[in-house]
Amino acid sequence: MPHPVPAPVTTPAAAQPLSAPIVIAHRGASGLRPEHTIASYTLAIEQGADFIEPDLVLTKDDVFVARHENDITGTTDVAKHPEFAARRTTKVIDGESHTGWFTEDFTLAELKTLRAVERLPKLRPDNMRYDGKFEVPTLAEVIALAKQHSVGGRVVGIYPETKHPSYFARIGHPMEARLVAELKAAGWDKPSDPVFIQSFEVDNLKRIHAMTGLRLIQLMDASGGPADHAVPSYAAMATPEGLKAVAKYAYGIGPGLAMIENGDAPPTTLVADAHAAGLRLHPWTFRAENIFLPPSLQTGTDPAVHGRIEDAMRRYLALGIDGFFTDFPGIGVKVRNALKEK
Repeated sequence: MPHPVPAPVTTPAAAQPLSAPIVIAHRGASGLRPEHTIASYTLAIEQGADFIEPDLVLTKDDVFVARHENDITGTTDVAKHPEFAARRTTKVIDGESHTGWFTEDFTLAELKTLRAVERLPKLRPDNMRYDGKFEVPTLAEVIALAKQHSVGGRVVGIYPETKHPSYFARIGHPMEARLVAELKAAGWDKPSDPVFIQSFEVDNLKRIHAMTGLRLIQLMDASGGPADHAVPSYAAMATPEGLKAVAKYAYGIGPGLAMIENGDAPPTTLVADAHAAGLRLHPWTFRAENIFLPPSLQTGTDPAVHGRIEDAMRRYLALGIDGFFTDFPGIGVKVRNALKEK
C-alpha cells in the first residue's frame, strides 16, 4: 500500500538550511542554450553557477556522454543523417516504449558527427538559432570545462546524474565502477570534492556509496517510484522513516518542487523531515516559463512567456532548502546572492 505524501504544514518563514544554498545549472544554462552542450555549461559558469549538471548515458563503446536521455531523437539532428536511418528502433526502457535513436547503438566517434538541437522548441524558440552548432559532449569534456574555470579561488563543481542505470546494466553496460573510476582519475573521490552524484534509482546509489566517498543525492518525484523497484514508491522515501533509510547512503535528496510545495498549496513537511534526518535538499527544477510556474506567479496566459521565477525561488529558499536546480542559473545566482546579503 503506497505511503501518503508529506502532509501540508505551515512552515515558519526563513527556515535555515543545513548548508549554504548552492545553484545548480540544470543541463547548463538550458533556458538560453540547447541543453547539455559545452555552450550551455559555459554560459552557466559565466553566470556564476556553483555546479553544472550533466545527465550521463553510455555509448556503444562505453564512453559517458551528456544527454537528457539515451534516446537522442529530440536532442540531436540524428534524424537528418541518412547513414543512421537504419538504426531507428523501438526499445522498452524502465517500462516505457520509446522509438528513435539511442546512444548505446552509436560509438563516440559516430555521436560526434551529430549536433545538438533545442529540446523544447515551442517554449524556447530563441534557442533554435543554435541548432546544429554544438557537439554532444563527453563527461571528460565537462570535467575539463569545470576545472578550466576553477581559478582564482572559485571552484566549479559537477553534478552528474546516472540515467537509467539498471537498464544499461541489463544490456551489458553497467555504470557504477566506470563512473567512479573516471571521477577518481580526475582527482575526485572525497566528500569535500566538488561533486554530487545523483540518481532516481536506489541500488545504483548504494553500489556507488560502497565505491567512493563522493556525496550522493537520491532523486525523487511526487509520483511513481524508482525503476529498480528497490522501494515501493518515492512517497515512501519521503516519509520520516524513509528519509532515515536514505540517509544511510546519501548526503541529500533531490525532490521535485511539488514535493515541497505543490503549486500555490501550503508547503509540506519535507524540508523539516529531511533536515531532521540530516539530509540536504536540492529540489528541481526552476524554469521561467509560465507553464512551469504556479498560477500566482504566472504572467498572462501564454505558456512560453516568462513569469515570476525569482519569486518562486525566494519561496523555496525561505523554506530552508540547501540548493536548487534551475534552467536559468543567472537568475538563481542573483536571487541567492541577494538573500545572502540581507
